[in-house]
Amino acid sequence: MLNSVRFVPVRLASRAQAPFFLLITLALLFPGVTEARPQEVKSSLTREKSLEAAKRKKNRDRLMAKVRLRIATVPLTPEQKRSAAERKRLDRVKNREMLAMHSRWQPGRFGGSDALWMPTPEELGQEKLSPKAEASLRIVIARLKQQLGKPYVWGGQSPGEGFDCSGLVFYAWNHVLNRKLPRTANAMYQDKHLKTVRQEKLRRGDLVFFDISERPGADHVGVYLGDGQFIEAPRTGLNIRISQLTDNFWQDHYLGARRILTDDAVL
Repeated sequence: MLNSVRFVPVRLASRAQAPFFLLITLALLFPGVTEARPQEVKSSLTREKSLEAAKRKKNRDRLMAKVRLRIATVPLTPEQKRSAAERKRLDRVKNREMLAMHSRWQPGRFGGSDALWMPTPEELGQEKLSPKAEASLRIVIARLKQQLGKPYVWGGQSPGEGFDCSGLVFYAWNHVLNRKLPRTANAMYQDKHLKTVRQEKLRRGDLVFFDISERPGADHVGVYLGDGQFIEAPRTGLNIRISQLTDNFWQDHYLGARRILTDDAVL
């Protein structure tokens, strides 16, 4: 008995297989077509990740800016305000010392230059010096500070040989005065041309006198620098230095003060 075989017309078989052959043909002719979609998806994901990363960075930068602004606007405590004011005051003092090194500088000569020579807090409300007196004072303070660290020499009155206490004052002041100071500490203290000044009214350039040996009269002198400090040539074995007038030793031996510069004149 013969098995029956189903007959499929050739035309129908070709029609059914046509799409399959078409895909194979396209894959062979254009191999990139089948890979295009996965690459496009991958590129799209990469762009999205980059955009997200950029957004996160922008947010972090914005938050950090707010934090910095918040820190910058935190009010200062009273102690911080006092510290800041003290730093500014010390900067002004340093600037005045630098200006004093230039003897030809005059207040007001360069427009607002006199604003750089600001008074210390203790000098506010005191009589104002003339421009000539201020210029002389700057020169004197500069000459004094140039001698810091040099040795005490009894009878000395020049940078080359050294200084004793009154010799230092004599050297710093006499080249700007119309009338020379006496040579000794006690003679300066007794000089009737110098104005007596109370300790709470001291200002830069005033002479401060002490009675260390406890004999009548002054046996030591220094020049007040402001802020409770004065410059002195102390004694044999020590160098010229800046000392604190408020120290117990100096207060115990303090005798008085004299002013060389007045509000409108230089001696």
